[in-house]
Amino acid sequence: MKITDKLAGAEETARQYSYIEKAKTYVDELARNLGRKPSCCVITFGCQMNARDSEKLSGILEKVGYKLTENENADFVIYNTCTVRDNANQRVYGRLGHLGTMKKKNPHKKIALCGCMMQEGAVIEKLKKSYGFVDLIFGTHNIYKFAELLVCMFETKGMVVDIWEDTDQIVEDLPSERKYPFKSGINIMFGCNNFCSYCIVPYVRGRERSRSPQDIIKEIKALVADGVIEVMLLGQNVNSYGKNLDEPISFAQLLEEVEKIEGLERIRFMTSHPKDLSDDLIQVMKKSTKICRHLHLPLQSGSTRILKAMNRKYTREDYLALVSKLHREIPDLSITTDIIVGFPGEEPCDVDDTIDMVRQVKYDNAFTFLYSKRTGTPAASMENQVPEEVVKEGFDRLLKTVQDTAREQVQRFLGQTMDALVEEVNDQDSSLVTGRLSNNTIVHFKGDPSLVGKIVPVYLKECHGFYYLGEMQP
Repeated sequence: MKITDKLAGAEETARQYSYIEKAKTYVDELARNLGRKPSCCVITFGCQMNARDSEKLSGILEKVGYKLTENENADFVIYNTCTVRDNANQRVYGRLGHLGTMKKKNPHKKIALCGCMMQEGAVIEKLKKSYGFVDLIFGTHNIYKFAELLVCMFETKGMVVDIWEDTDQIVEDLPSERKYPFKSGINIMFGCNNFCSYCIVPYVRGRERSRSPQDIIKEIKALVADGVIEVMLLGQNVNSYGKNLDEPISFAQLLEEVEKIEGLERIRFMTSHPKDLSDDLIQVMKKSTKICRHLHLPLQSGSTRILKAMNRKYTREDYLALVSKLHREIPDLSITTDIIVGFPGEEPCDVDDTIDMVRQVKYDNAFTFLYSKRTGTPAASMENQVPEEVVKEGFDRLLKTVQDTAREQVQRFLGQTMDALVEEVNDQDSSLVTGRLSNNTIVHFKGDPSLVGKIVPVYLKECHGFYYLGEMQP
């Protein structure tokens, strides 16, 4: 079954609210049959944009009458999938088999799949052929139609599949259930125009579409009124925000407007592409009292030759010059990154270049990945795919360097008192709470649940590699 009608803005929002009411009647009927409130479980794979999407799904599910749980024994299970690496797909298939067994014992159980993995044609064909027990499949472009899709699921026998190849629609004013009451992600744009040769994201998320600054500011103000003190501005490449708007605005200008919002205390953002990080953005960050002292700046490789093959549009020297400028203008800035090992044609000398970059930049942390061939990307058909044992050897060398340099970098704040946003009671020691510093480093310290959601000064007493033990100050 395919739903194709596309309405815009407020009209579409009102339409979806009408479907929320209709879906509620079906859930109410299910509750009467079960003799209890039906439960639902949303499992998120992948990035923070997926996590934000899952909050939207959870908000609608709660609105129509489901009880949220983290247990996959729930009456309704949704996998919000990622497809950046092949092992993410394999994890979904493995867990789907388990859900299928559970559904045989509980025929009323519903199963839905959404997210980036669903935008791959080969995936849909495999699901239709081997996983016919799945009730609902939709992708990244029509997540705002979730309430409508729920109604279709209840009214249709068999699998409902609704996948769009692309869209220019942005519909955000719908229910959302935040994981944390005091902080929230905010989608400021969708899609990507960069087409890095290894990456499938532009094919599954579509081309760049920026939300209007007015809508973003309105949403943040509403969140602040609801108790949010920290926001994370989200986009595949936030540095190119605003270029496609009728009245273009830069990301730096958007940040200046966000900072003016009263009651908002912290601003984070990700992800930044090095080729688009402007001097204006650096100056806004430098002067800001709210923008956190953390920048995620993906490197991917320290070899100019490999960067060119990746279509990253910057050189090793460009990246180093940018980092030098950042350190000069914002000395207390913590930089984290992403690195891929094993890209087609990569040789040990290229890994040496990457290791040298890690030593020069001094990252506070780096997320290191083995190259994953993604069908449909240019890199997948490149010659000179690197043997697995060679990739593993290079990965191990890089990982050791990352760990050594990051430990040195993180401990530079030892003995200082810094503000931490308390996020939760420590799950291993209930006498401790866990907070996050502006630079994104974690600190554990003595405290009680009343501190959760507050920003407090903490003395950084002991450094344990990637986190601190501290003492709250009066």
